[in-house]
Amino acid sequence: MKLSVNGVEHELDVEPEMPLLWALRDALGITGPKYGCGIAQCGACTVHVNGLAVRSCVLRVGDVQGPVTTIEGLGQADALHAVQAAWIEHQVAQCGYCQSGQIMAAAAFLAIQPEPTDEQIDRAMSANLCRCGTYTRIREVVHTAAAKLREA
Repeated sequence: MKLSVNGVEHELDVEPEMPLLWALRDALGITGPKYGCGIAQCGACTVHVNGLAVRSCVLRVGDVQGPVTTIEGLGQADALHAVQAAWIEHQVAQCGYCQSGQIMAAAAFLAIQPEPTDEQIDRAMSANLCRCGTYTRIREVVHTAAAKLREA
């Protein structure tokens, strides 16, 4: 089967029932998306399919319709995505396990909600769990990235 990931077409010899997460990690060596729970509850495996945030641990690779973007393909070749830059600016990472999923969820959210309120951010990001409890900084990141994206 063919799969477009981060702008590159790949020919995969995997079963269509394989979760996208394992196709990315095991077949393609793309390790940004993390395995957290395996039941779409934590968000560590979040990637974009057609620009929408999806949980790759439960999406079968055979069901993927459209291009996949992982944290490795989020920014440009010469610049970080605004969410990635704000993540560093606000020094969000502690253990770092959730951060690729958090960043991917925030980027997809900002693509549809460019001027979010605190309540909208909290609601949109509530499905991504952070064991270190950096939710206040994550909210600040989303506001900072939103402002940077509006300026661009």
